[in-house]
Amino acid sequence: MTDTPDKPLLHYRVEPFRPHAHCFEVRLAIPDSGSETLTLSFPAWIPGSYMIRDFARNVVHLSATTAAGPVTVEKLDKQTWRLAGVQGSVEVRCEVYAWDLSVRGAHLDQTHAYFNGASLFPKVHELEQHPCRVELRPPPGTAYAQWQVATSLKRAGAEPWGFGQYIAEDYEDLIDHPVEMGVFDRIAFKVNGVPHWMVFSGRHRADLARLTLDLPRICEEHAALFGELPVDRYLFLTQLVGDGYGGLEHRYSSSLIANRDDLPAPLPPTGGAPANAATASTASAAVTAPALAPPGKPSEGYQRFLGLCSHEYFHLWNVKRIRPQAFIEQGLEREVHTRLLWWFEGITSYYDDLALVRSGVIDASAYLTLLAGVISRVLRNPGRLRQSTAESSFDAWTRFYKQDENAPNAIVSYYAKGALTALALDLTLRERTGGACRLDDLMRVLWRDFGRTGVGVGEREIEHLASELAGTDLTAFFDHALDSTEDLDLPRLLTTVGVAMRLRPARNPEDTGGCVERFEPIDERPELGARLQPNGNEARLAVVLDGRPAQQAGLAPGDLIVAVDGLRATAANLDALLTRASAAGAVPVSVHAFRRDELMRFEVVPQPAPADTCELCLDDEAPAAVLAARRDWLASVTA
Repeated sequence: MTDTPDKPLLHYRVEPFRPHAHCFEVRLAIPDSGSETLTLSFPAWIPGSYMIRDFARNVVHLSATTAAGPVTVEKLDKQTWRLAGVQGSVEVRCEVYAWDLSVRGAHLDQTHAYFNGASLFPKVHELEQHPCRVELRPPPGTAYAQWQVATSLKRAGAEPWGFGQYIAEDYEDLIDHPVEMGVFDRIAFKVNGVPHWMVFSGRHRADLARLTLDLPRICEEHAALFGELPVDRYLFLTQLVGDGYGGLEHRYSSSLIANRDDLPAPLPPTGGAPANAATASTASAAVTAPALAPPGKPSEGYQRFLGLCSHEYFHLWNVKRIRPQAFIEQGLEREVHTRLLWWFEGITSYYDDLALVRSGVIDASAYLTLLAGVISRVLRNPGRLRQSTAESSFDAWTRFYKQDENAPNAIVSYYAKGALTALALDLTLRERTGGACRLDDLMRVLWRDFGRTGVGVGEREIEHLASELAGTDLTAFFDHALDSTEDLDLPRLLTTVGVAMRLRPARNPEDTGGCVERFEPIDERPELGARLQPNGNEARLAVVLDGRPAQQAGLAPGDLIVAVDGLRATAANLDALLTRASAAGAVPVSVHAFRRDELMRFEVVPQPAPADTCELCLDDEAPAAVLAARRDWLASVTA
């Protein structure tokens, strides 16, 4: 990609020039556009994360000069500048503060540098479609001599993993390739012959070789579903922390933030090489797969990490190429509302765990445990009875991404409820067509008609396509699943694939159910109907659930419970005190709590804990046709 008379290159130069102060310097050389006025702006949000981020707020300084001298810079609004009196080419210099350790923004210190283009690169409105050259520089000083670069940007002179020149097709492409600089580990593997890498920043001791066995299988399963892999390279950027979880999709890469303890633990030493040769000293070489898979099932944390990887990789097709028409028509300056996030995030959330079992990384029992957890999380929030899935999608900007203490009572997650809607749709399609039509088939049609072509998906297009593909009217299904607040008919639908479902009360706050061999008798227990803040041993309320005993007694979020029935209360013993008082017939139960600095007394009438915890059981005595349907549902699409 080179300069052309009609579309000369814009030149961006990025240097993390003050790591100790967390500041990047970005210089932009704008060629002569023939205009005396240019408009610059930063995005208000980043694709894949539906909340206004106002990246321009981190711009410390912005100035512009030409060969003739300084250019007048006028700020028009929170994110837009106008350059007036421009003659010939112009250089813009801006300093950007970077202290957001997330997958959305930018972060810089003496250990690493990370950024999304939306955080650092101003857009030139008049030249938005022009190609861009990017020069990535290391921080000044010998202390950073070992730093490397990880990005999916196309190299244009830079050595692999090196600083130097990169290229982007236009501004949209420019901000779709996050960059990691520093000393990092990496693994390498191929999917359908296409090179893939995963880079790890942050301290860890993990069995990276196991990832080179498990992750390709998951990626291959997704590629097989769509029938093709529309990239020539792919990069996972992974920031490891003590406590964190999240991801953001891009066309050729994804950014992940994960708990370092969720990575697979190193194998015990057996002599010879160290148990874990992949430590911070291996940045210069990628880890490749060993000859044999390590023994043992994935831990709960490792399943969570693989599910995150699977989720973001599925977005390579669904969101980054199959896109809502609303996202294509409108830009990044303001909110873009669509009712389709239930599909683009919810369907992705369905396939992320499904790919784990289809690829053979986990077994059916482990998958059903994950599914039971999703069902339980949805059922535990009264908000599911107040907000529909389509409304949750539309209001993501102001409600899902800006949750407060009342959120569980007012909203439903389009991720979790969307995933259950995908499950219900998949099983409905299979049931109504005798297994001739599946959700997989609908995904392939969407890829053929929208992903490959770049045509945007209309607000009701998926619903019409599903009915057309199945040869049956699914209007009633979608009206119920998307536009009502009634629970999905999952217990009946799961029986069509030989899975029994039961709801019972939770045994403790961490209990989200799972897959069981048989259903045991249910033990009832009293409950307060509130959730505690995770801040040690204090029994401080974070959420008070709608219509439950705590709310009826007048307790509120933020209240610190100090005594139940005259005995000191803590986070550890609160449930036991409530159970003991109820069993002794002390109804109502006396509860003392501090609200701010005032001690208050409440009379709580405990109620039986609701049956909101899901248990799933494989029914191996189901008819042969049902068992065949289950095998087809959970089987690899390559089989």
